[in-house]
Amino acid sequence: MTAPGPDEPNFDARTFRHVMGQFCTGVTIIGTTSAEGKPVGFACQSFAALSLDPPLVLFCPMKTSRTWKHIETSGTFSVSVLGHAQESVSAAFGRSVDDKYEGLDWSPSPLGNPTINGSLTWMDCTLENVLDGGDHHIAIGRVHSLGTVSEEKPLLFYRGAYLSTEHPRLHPAASLESFLTWDAGAWL
Repeated sequence: MTAPGPDEPNFDARTFRHVMGQFCTGVTIIGTTSAEGKPVGFACQSFAALSLDPPLVLFCPMKTSRTWKHIETSGTFSVSVLGHAQESVSAAFGRSVDDKYEGLDWSPSPLGNPTINGSLTWMDCTLENVLDGGDHHIAIGRVHSLGTVSEEKPLLFYRGAYLSTEHPRLHPAASLESFLTWDAGAWL
């Protein structure tokens, strides 16, 4: 057996997925409105804050995503950050059905994108840039509006399963200043 070349991994996709599953993420719903005026969306754990000035976020849809085509066409999208009691919402968006919003309580954002009511918060964005990310796109969005923030706990995804956690006490450290989402004012 020959050793893999410098551009070839020495592991398979299943092992890579298992290792990446050790990184805990939040769960979001990325949504937009189709050309027919219907809400469309998908559950997304590959979401992150990118920049404070200008306010940018990113998410990574699969290149085969049906919702991605609608986001690319509309040029706008919303991000609903799910809370620990919204596991069923995430599961609904993980299915391959035409109307994932059916039976859900949602509201249109200022840009007309669907936001999930009861979420921890939401963001309304325009699509700024799209980069290649292998079998995914790296979509960068400029945030235009923000929802109010709930005091509920987040829905998390870890080791291939949903997880919710209670934080009895958070301990701030000066080293957190390099974390984009750390708010020093929250500790004052």
